Amino acid sequence: MKIPRLPEPGSTTGDFSPPEVEAARQGPVRRPMSVGANTDRFLPSWVGSVRFRLALLYSVLLFGLAAILLGGLYWGLARELSQTVLYDGSVDALFRGAGDDQMFEKLEVFEAEVDRQALADLRRYSFSALILLFIASLGVGWYVAGLVLRPLERVIAVARSISATDLTRRINLTGPDDELGQLADTFDDMLDRLDLAFTAQTRFIHEASHELRNPLAVIRTNLDVALADPDASADDLRRTGHVVSRASERMTTLVDELLDHARQETRAKQVEIVDVAAVVRGTGEEFEVPATADGVRLVIDTEDDLFIEGDPVSLRRALANLVANAIRLAPEDTTISLRAGRIEDWVWMGVQDQGPGIAPGDQQRVFRRFWRGDDTKVPRKDGRSGLGLAIVKQIAETHGGTVRVESELGQGATFVVWLPGAAVSGPHVAVEDVEWPVAQEASPDAELLTGPLHAAD
Repeated sequence: MKIPRLPEPGSTTGDFSPPEVEAARQGPVRRPMSVGANTDRFLPSWVGSVRFRLALLYSVLLFGLAAILLGGLYWGLARELSQTVLYDGSVDALFRGAGDDQMFEKLEVFEAEVDRQALADLRRYSFSALILLFIASLGVGWYVAGLVLRPLERVIAVARSISATDLTRRINLTGPDDELGQLADTFDDMLDRLDLAFTAQTRFIHEASHELRNPLAVIRTNLDVALADPDASADDLRRTGHVVSRASERMTTLVDELLDHARQETRAKQVEIVDVAAVVRGTGEEFEVPATADGVRLVIDTEDDLFIEGDPVSLRRALANLVANAIRLAPEDTTISLRAGRIEDWVWMGVQDQGPGIAPGDQQRVFRRFWRGDDTKVPRKDGRSGLGLAIVKQIAETHGGTVRVESELGQGATFVVWLPGAAVSGPHVAVEDVEWPVAQEASPDAELLTGPLHAAD
């Protein structure tokens, strides 16, 4: 297996692809269609919205009730008029002996009486129909509101059933992809994030407790042995003091790394326009002397004007961890490549070494907190915290990017940090004006690839 090479600056090809390109190769990620969802692509999106459905439902209900009302009025009025007695007698008797003038007068009186009776019947039926319509609308509205609010009631029920220690419940609402469905999906996504955060916090506490327990046990054991031996010589006590001092230094380093890791998670980023090329050059200059002292050649090659929006301090910390880790693992008379460039809309910065490499099964575990490899070919250094690459991954993801690793045992490893680029051509942050991490202090932060695994509990 050949180690993927870093592309030459200015090149758009290489063995590494941007995250979007790799996702496209795997196929688009689609949200699963809910049962009963609208699958007609020819209809506009608002047709399946709750607003349109409610408007259509209310219009149909209003039209139906109004039709029932008018039909009832028409039927009742027609029936009443057909049975109304306006004059008790024959028409001949009504107009008998009347002249033409009297005939018209009686006809007008007759028509007025018909209109009066019709209006009276209309008022009576309208009033009765309005009362019935009000009662019917209350019943229909109550039922329709229950149908509309049923998904919300499910959301409320799930929210009430969630406890502080159990975040496994989900709504899993089926139905159209409307506002209510999006609300349920958003709630489920929020629960997923909370569950992940809670699980990560619990795991972090367990791992931190385990890491702190080991040096504490070393300190306590050595002190107990020294105190229990009344014949302990000065050399024995001095040796015990050295052991306790190294264990306390390890604890101090671990606590400092824990604090730094917590700050990376909680502090607000200072978003600025940063030139990654300047970050890479500055990091290379900072580590050039330590690399030469270890017999390693450091090659720096980068494009110009690689602008992104991010926190310059965090980006320098991430790259410093990668370079320090490569220097620690690289054998003498080997080369470490530190490069940066742009492919499509992504800016990348990569570190490639010729060290012992990483086993395929460990290439994803190297980014876990407190993880250390078990390669005995590289001596373990005191003060390693196992947080260096975890911080690199955290910084990359905080900036909307990711970090990838490719490696083969005995051939070295390549780490590439992908960051979304910014279309900026103006002034950028002068990264050289900010204090850079000291190489000797950054090296323990990134010591993750070798050393013994956690001791069994």
